[in-house]
Amino acid sequence: MTPEIQNETDTNQLAVSMNENDKHILIVEDSPTMRRIIHNTLKNIGFRNILSAANGAEAIKQLENNSVGFIITDWNMPEMNGLEFVTWVRNNDDYKELPILMITTRGMKEHVIEAVKAGVNNYIVKPFTTEVLQEKIEKLMI
Repeated sequence: MTPEIQNETDTNQLAVSMNENDKHILIVEDSPTMRRIIHNTLKNIGFRNILSAANGAEAIKQLENNSVGFIITDWNMPEMNGLEFVTWVRNNDDYKELPILMITTRGMKEHVIEAVKAGVNNYIVKPFTTEVLQEKIEKLMI
């Protein structure tokens, strides 16, 4: 079996597990177009329980009202940016163990370091491919 097929199987199993356990992936992204791209990519790899928020403040409301098992967040957003949101999550006992993947245009090494120090588990620079997103999710959920 090729690694690509194995990865697809692994991701599908993760998606089924999250779907069956009513766990949601929360997308935190201010751009409606990018939210739609991430949402559609997640659906294409098998995830069905997907929530969205346009900024960190909206994301907190989603966390408080839903069962979330994974967070994908942007960095640059109004009201509460991604780093502020990540810091809030990591300082909250109810959510501090959630895996967080940051997808952003900030690709400089110092940005990655800053995000990891804030509590991001993994990092993708835009633009990204389905395969990269799938790989990062697998690494964080297995």
